[in-house]
Amino acid sequence: MPSDNLPPVPFVGKGASVTAIQPPQKKRGRKSLKEVADDPDLIKALDAIPLDKQYYSISEVATMFRVNTSLIRYWENEFDILQPKKNRKGDRLFRQEDIQHLKLIYHLLRERKYTIEGAKQKLKEDRKLAARSFEMVQALLKVRGFLTELKEQL
Repeated sequence: MPSDNLPPVPFVGKGASVTAIQPPQKKRGRKSLKEVADDPDLIKALDAIPLDKQYYSISEVATMFRVNTSLIRYWENEFDILQPKKNRKGDRLFRQEDIQHLKLIYHLLRERKYTIEGAKQKLKEDRKLAARSFEMVQALLKVRGFLTELKEQL
């Protein structure tokens, strides 16, 4: 009989409810800022990007930072330190220096949770200090990654 292979069905009496176990459903649409900011792979990915080209298109830069191209254009309008070159067609061409500025802006806005105005003020107050503190954070994250790898090997 084919019914012999079926698992037994528990008896549910009167007034008892049965809740089906369903797998967690995937969310559609955008991820929350917390989900994106907590992604440690993004930090590693930004450090691991070989900047071997002279110019990068806006889509390449947006892919590096995992953001929309519209956000890169918005940041360009908001922050004076972002001045990508434009070709005759009007396409933005980002240099390595521009990408470093974007890393700093990304760090202030997404990781440190500054507002646009707060990030502008921070950059105006002391660009060198902000860049140095960003570099220090990046170095500490590299040390943390190294120590984590070392711990896993033990």
